Amino acid sequence: MNRKPNNFGRDASHVFYRKLNQALPRIVRGEGVYLFDESGKRYLDACGGAMVCNIGHGVPEIADAIAGQSRKISYVNGTAFTNEPVEELADFLASKLPTGLDRSYFLSSGSEATEAALKLARQYHVERGEPGRRIVIAQTPGYHGNTLLALSASARGHYRAMFGPWLTDVIMIDAPYPYRNASRLDGSALETAIRNVGAENVAAFIAEPIGGSSTGASIPSPEYFGRVREICDRHGVLFICDEVLTGAGRTGTFFALEHFRHANGAAIAPDIITMGKGLNGGYAPLSAMIASQSIVETIAAGSGSFMHAQTYSHNPLAAAAGLAVQRYIERHNLLERASKVGEQLGSALRELVSEGSDSGADLIGDVRGIGMLWAVELVADRETKRPFARELKLAEALVANARERGLVLWANVGHADGKNGDLVMVAPPFTIEPEQIEELANSLRASLRDTAEQLLTSKLQGERE
Repeated sequence: MNRKPNNFGRDASHVFYRKLNQALPRIVRGEGVYLFDESGKRYLDACGGAMVCNIGHGVPEIADAIAGQSRKISYVNGTAFTNEPVEELADFLASKLPTGLDRSYFLSSGSEATEAALKLARQYHVERGEPGRRIVIAQTPGYHGNTLLALSASARGHYRAMFGPWLTDVIMIDAPYPYRNASRLDGSALETAIRNVGAENVAAFIAEPIGGSSTGASIPSPEYFGRVREICDRHGVLFICDEVLTGAGRTGTFFALEHFRHANGAAIAPDIITMGKGLNGGYAPLSAMIASQSIVETIAAGSGSFMHAQTYSHNPLAAAAGLAVQRYIERHNLLERASKVGEQLGSALRELVSEGSDSGADLIGDVRGIGMLWAVELVADRETKRPFARELKLAEALVANARERGLVLWANVGHADGKNGDLVMVAPPFTIEPEQIEELANSLRASLRDTAEQLLTSKLQGERE
């Protein structure tokens, strides 16, 4: 197809992309852990897109399930009808959920699920006679989505600078971040925040059980979420567990919260769980907001209706895709594989740290993770953990170099606050093979070397601060 060049010096496109000053490769096919562009170049998808593709690309039986459902019914209004795929997917999730959670509300994205969860928390308190509970407590660094309420609960300074007048105030506490903040891992920050604003004013606390791209796979202390649950119970605050990135096996268990227990060994149950990404595996836009039976029954006995609606909620085609993905994971024991092969992935990444400075290894401050969720934190000084100047955008440079070498990674520059190191996320499909892990590590090694050379020759137009 012939296209006219535009003012960015590349072929014109009528698509409004997020990044406006770079050309994007056109992907035409995916197979397993690989993507192929129109020129035939192969890319190893080492981050599953945006930590989404947990079973790999191009799985025929998922395509067959979507096609089969489209022949039956692709859309019904979720306020007027139910349908078989959403009922079956809700039943499947109920079999995986902590005790007390069993009601799934299906949407199209993680942001929508977060928006619904926060609205549900507010409506629940109003209907139970505590309308003063409106404050949300969240963590920094942290991210929960890009719709306005979800963005309000996210520690994204550059978004707040632009959209601050439209956002609501959310109380932020330090996120568990052992590499940089080892002293804040006991839940005391949440207790202090609730007491400072008054428990009678707090509706919910929202947190990822294991950090996503904001804290780079940071893992809280074993007792952290048991303490969170106890604090929330004592003050009547709902605990919303954001499993959009971690859910459906990314950390080696179906929910990442399963890695934590109460002091007595009992499982921890939040009041609301959000899911996305791995729930659909990248095959259809699908997310879920999952609530406890007691919350749903409170609203059922009151107004009788949840005040949140989306045109594509409870969509049969998306639910059929999600159900097929989850059945595929179970049939092929991919949760266990994510845990076992994830250890091999972590070992391969950690080996990079011990290599010579001429390899670019000295750019790495920390490698951490669990299951198929890993992060490489880049720092200017490994001993002091001093980050690179944010304007260098070192993680983006590394990701660009990796893509040139056929490796796809995910970058987060200076987290969101510019105080911490740049992050590169490694989160491949659970189906990655040992030889592909070796390929991934070799490509990352070469990309680190490329990036270090660029620093030395000032191609990034900046210096370490």
